[in-house]
Amino acid sequence: MDTALQTYLVGGAVRDALLGLPVHDRDWVVVGASPDIMRQRGFTAVGRDFPVFLHPHTHEEYALARTERKIGRGYAGFSFDTGQHVTLEQDLSRRDLTINAMAQDADGKLIDPFGGVDDLRQGILRHVGAAFVEDPVRILRTARFAARYGFTVAPETMQLMRDMVANGEADALVAERVWQEWAKGLMENHPRRMLAVLRECGALSVLLPEVDALFGVAQPNTCYPENDCGEHALQTLQRAADLGLSLPERYAALLHGLAAVDTVNQRWRVPKDCAQLAEQVCALHIRLHQVGQVEQTVALLDILKQADALRRPQRFEQMLNVCQAIFAKTPYPQRAHGLDLLAAAQSVDAGAIAQAQAGNPQHIAAAIDQARAAAMHPVQRAYQEKHHYD
Repeated sequence: MDTALQTYLVGGAVRDALLGLPVHDRDWVVVGASPDIMRQRGFTAVGRDFPVFLHPHTHEEYALARTERKIGRGYAGFSFDTGQHVTLEQDLSRRDLTINAMAQDADGKLIDPFGGVDDLRQGILRHVGAAFVEDPVRILRTARFAARYGFTVAPETMQLMRDMVANGEADALVAERVWQEWAKGLMENHPRRMLAVLRECGALSVLLPEVDALFGVAQPNTCYPENDCGEHALQTLQRAADLGLSLPERYAALLHGLAAVDTVNQRWRVPKDCAQLAEQVCALHIRLHQVGQVEQTVALLDILKQADALRRPQRFEQMLNVCQAIFAKTPYPQRAHGLDLLAAAQSVDAGAIAQAQAGNPQHIAAAIDQARAAAMHPVQRAYQEKHHYD
């Protein structure tokens, strides 16, 4: 720590240290300094909206203490004051939750003006002050922290978030910020908590109306473990997390029951790997789950083709992983069987067949398909005999 400046460790590093969790990133606030002073000390300016600097040796972020004033709707509608008169408590007061509004000085003394320690002990997410309503991203952040720590949202904070949604603040959220929070929240330990909090405050109906509309709808397919479609979506997401699945897999797990997943992908500008996996899982998860019951190996090959498994085997494996979360089977033999069928199809030497059919190029594709179907046949029969399919 640079003791020549009034520097304070703030935010997540303080919070996670108190929780006994690993601290990966440290952020600092500097009180009583100016941009010129920071540059004179060798710091590099990187902030675009307000002064943030990189330490010349550690490269950690140091931000000048600041206050904020709302001047417009949405995330960008703020003006900032970073004058040397701004105090540490003023800087902490603009933060979202009490557990994020603590600081530590150069001697390790904890500075906790808003009761963050008590809320940590009680597992409560509570807003710092009325300024919480000025940034709609805080709705998503609060839900994400609920997913990370399993904490509950204070009743007054939940009401504040409901008011924000009712006042249209959630409508001002931009796609990039929403996806950033979705991606982080889906990868937390308890991602279903994020969706539950968003639903409780009404934000889910704005951000993911397709999922919100699933609640209260009976399952049309009896092979799903939960009867309510909305509850099934949340449970599937949580099972994907419990299985340690990747972000694309968790995203596909949440949206697998939608008819129009492409609408969600476009709305939030979802990255290609997540979007494509979700679309294929929506289209094929039931067929993949029932693959062991298929009698005609030509039909099995058709499923592999629809899944683009021969060209993208890794994504096919991801689809099978999501199926395991959807259908909640342990063990889930369909996963291994799907991979065995793919391996059998891949064992065919397509190049050799093409060379053998050089005189009949129009027959090459059919000959390769026939060989692949033949290779898959004994795999399918062995699986059916083991699992007693007629």
